[in-house]
Amino acid sequence: MSASRRARRMERNHKRNKQSALNLVSLMDIFTILVFFLLVSSSNVQQLPNSKDIRLPTSVAEKAPKETLIIAITQDSIIVQGNKVTDIDSILQERKAVIPALVKELEFQSSRSLFKVKNGAGRSVTIMGDENIPYQLLRKILASCRQTNYTHIAFAAVQKAKGKA
Repeated sequence: MSASRRARRMERNHKRNKQSALNLVSLMDIFTILVFFLLVSSSNVQQLPNSKDIRLPTSVAEKAPKETLIIAITQDSIIVQGNKVTDIDSILQERKAVIPALVKELEFQSSRSLFKVKNGAGRSVTIMGDENIPYQLLRKILASCRQTNYTHIAFAAVQKAKGKA
């Protein structure tokens, strides 16, 4: 049997007003591209670890630092690449010119492939030290670095805008 004219007209009208389904495939493609873009663009930025225990001195610099081994000096401990090495109180009481625990950790870090150098050149290290650490402690850290062939030493500081005092 054929449907009446009214039934056919109602059927056509319902087909026109029908909502289309959401296409999830194209939406997933867009989000995948967005995630890859964010992953790639965020990996190009190098930041020094931020610690609330360290108040860095301020400085004006033109070049961005390259990725190096990081020695953080807080008010009570020395930390290399996020691992606590020793306490500062015990270091200041010793008469040795170098810090044995720091030398041991630096030798371990130099054996890792990330910080290897070619042709016997000195390795690079960045020292993040609180601006109020004693000079005696800094001298022992520098001597320990020098003993383990970390001769390219940079000091981390908060970058100040040019023209402001």
